[in-house]
Amino acid sequence: MADEHGSTAYDSHIEGLRQTEFPQLQDEVYLDHAGTTLYAKSLIDKFAADLTSNLFGNPHSASLSSQNSTSRIEDIRLRVLQFFNADPSEFDLIFVANATAGVKLVVEPFRGAPGRFDYLYHEACHTSLVGVREEAANSLCLDDAAVNSWISGTDPAARFGEDSRPVLFAYPAQSNMDGSRLPLSWPEELRKTESMPGRQTYTLLDAAAFVPTSPLDLSSSETAPDFTVLSFYKIFGFPDLGGLIVRRQAASVFQSRKYFGGGTVDMVVCVAEQWHAPKTQALHESLEDGTLPIHNIIALDSALDTHRRLFRSMNDVSAHTSSLSQRLHHGLAALKHGNGQPVCVIYSHPSLSRTPESPMGNGPVVTFNLQNHLGNPISLVEFEKLAVLKRFHVRTGGLCNPGGISRALNLQPWEMKRNFSSGFRCGTENDIMNGRPTGVIRVSLGAISTSADVEKFIAFIDEFYRTQRIAELTPPIPTSSPGDSLDLYVERITVYPIKSCGGFRIPAGTQWEVRPEGLAWDREWCLVHRGTGQALSQKHHPRMALIRPVVDFSSGKLRVSYQGSWPINGPTRISVPLSANPGLFRAGVPSAAMASRVCGEVISAQVYTSSEVNDFFSTILEVPCALARFPPGGLGTSMRYAKAHLQKHQKVNKTAQYKIPCEFPGMDTPPDSDSESERQRILLSNESPILAINLSSLHVLNEQIAQRGGKAVSPEVFRANVIIGSSASEAQPSAYSEDRWASLRIGQQDFRMLGSCRRCHMICIDQETAEKGEEPYITLSKTRRFDGKVFFGTHMCHIPSTAMGTKEAQFPTITIGDKVVVDPA
Repeated sequence: MADEHGSTAYDSHIEGLRQTEFPQLQDEVYLDHAGTTLYAKSLIDKFAADLTSNLFGNPHSASLSSQNSTSRIEDIRLRVLQFFNADPSEFDLIFVANATAGVKLVVEPFRGAPGRFDYLYHEACHTSLVGVREEAANSLCLDDAAVNSWISGTDPAARFGEDSRPVLFAYPAQSNMDGSRLPLSWPEELRKTESMPGRQTYTLLDAAAFVPTSPLDLSSSETAPDFTVLSFYKIFGFPDLGGLIVRRQAASVFQSRKYFGGGTVDMVVCVAEQWHAPKTQALHESLEDGTLPIHNIIALDSALDTHRRLFRSMNDVSAHTSSLSQRLHHGLAALKHGNGQPVCVIYSHPSLSRTPESPMGNGPVVTFNLQNHLGNPISLVEFEKLAVLKRFHVRTGGLCNPGGISRALNLQPWEMKRNFSSGFRCGTENDIMNGRPTGVIRVSLGAISTSADVEKFIAFIDEFYRTQRIAELTPPIPTSSPGDSLDLYVERITVYPIKSCGGFRIPAGTQWEVRPEGLAWDREWCLVHRGTGQALSQKHHPRMALIRPVVDFSSGKLRVSYQGSWPINGPTRISVPLSANPGLFRAGVPSAAMASRVCGEVISAQVYTSSEVNDFFSTILEVPCALARFPPGGLGTSMRYAKAHLQKHQKVNKTAQYKIPCEFPGMDTPPDSDSESERQRILLSNESPILAINLSSLHVLNEQIAQRGGKAVSPEVFRANVIIGSSASEAQPSAYSEDRWASLRIGQQDFRMLGSCRRCHMICIDQETAEKGEEPYITLSKTRRFDGKVFFGTHMCHIPSTAMGTKEAQFPTITIGDKVVVDPA
């Protein structure tokens, strides 16, 4: 059945293209068309054929290859103008690196004008436009009402005083945050207004989010913006190139531009005198400094051809994406929890509707947040973990749109500053502050989106985030009293000498030392990127699981081997001394710019200088990295402390039960960056000195995975130090009893429980093969999710003995087989 503004035939056409033209979409659900490059196979084939059939040289020459480049570039420049119905006699196109570079090019002459300029910008602007205000003499952020008032005759810049400075007004054709569209008639209306007599007003339109799914008509220079910036990769997927379209009636602005570079001048004098003559034949000749990105521009020719052949016209793309967006909006809005509470808080308007809040309609973008049945927000970080496993490509966070985020989330400036003071930063995991979200989820539909994508995403949200209250459910919490005798013992002890690499299982009968920072030799080394100093993680480099370190006391070395297929010829194992020989490390403390970072924290790690050692790891991971060491006690101010703490599900009344996904009522879980009042030092572990798991809990989890048709997972995927077994014949009685443990005694040593371990999808990496699947995170997200966060395992730390005269106090150890005695909360 045909949609109102699209058809099943066109949707089927796109489905066919995905099979033949977009092989990278075979198992993916691609819903981030505003932020990810996706290109057609035939586009690359056509571009490759063009390159292998022609010679393209620097246009600033008279050779045949150079003239070929010049001719092709000018032809493509014309094609692009025609794509937007722009008459080349009234408009010129300047090729730039990206849309932001186009904005900066516009700002250059305004900055160079006497007295600079006054800058007005719409609240929906991307940060690339907001940043222009730092170059202006005065600036002001406007909402829709303020712009309309300006058009009606009120001078918004009157507060700046009488002046002859030019005024630059910038706004997006479509908000990259929620897809709301703003009037393309504003440039013409502002030219006609008499609110600023004697002041020249120029308009800058950000069309980057608009043009990938809608036709932009610049057929009339009287109604067009003075400057239009856009990104070609957002339209075609390839090449990485931007454009600035200038209305020739505004070209005189660039006369005050000061900088010039190679190719934009006819003559330069620099000996005895300083003088130059810029090129004047064409505007773009005076603005395209240096050698143009020749091959990217040539690729644009192939992109224009391919896009027209695959997607017919921009009108077809617009109708198709609008229809899909409408369906997605309605589908998400219809999802309700069992108590009637909406699952999604939606900030976008339906794309095919016109409302007072969105008179121009909405682009094919649906922006929203998730909330539980009590109205509490779901963490974006936790949402992304599931989305990644289910192969959904979406965008979350602040989306580089501070005004849009502030308006949608009703965040006042003082609240945003308070969040910053409390530690919130772009990209951090602490995305719920004071019980409120700091960002959003954005789904943007594109030319190769299909109705199947939309239905899969709605089903995903329904399956994992819609909660229905029911009377009975087998609880995912311990059914036994924590005081019962559980007959527990230490089944296995593992240390991970190199962070995120394979574990070293302690042999049976070996007494293993317990230190204040955790088990001896655990996470004392790490691999750091040679350029950034960032510690590498198995989440991004699964092959790290196959790097196996062994603590060899007989030789006094850490021996490291690789258990995977070797990428190239070279040594398959290396070793470094267990002793911290200063001669092995880079002399001196690394500069702040090259300091290592672990879990977002700056540390002063000692980096090995051996090329044999570092090349060993770099070859395996195909990443330029180096081995680094973080010795016990840390180095100066870079000492690290445990972040783990008791979670709410370990403390709340657990009588109320809810249908999967499990969500318990209560206030928001405190941020995981908080630390206990007794600060516990750690080395390179994420949150605590020691991590333990209960095998009874794992047995129950594996039963739940099997019920869903999945394969049982091994204890190794949780990368615990201590694995606790039970001699009980039934696993169920002690399953998840660790939630209510206050402390443990293992052998002769006492440990304090610090709280449940918050999990990410790293637990889905098979530690024997380095292959990544969906389990156990998917099942845990349905059975062990509290306040939107997934937990399995428990953090703990050693409690030093007060009986200092005993061997156990002076040299605390644990061993496999030790009895475990629980002290319940």
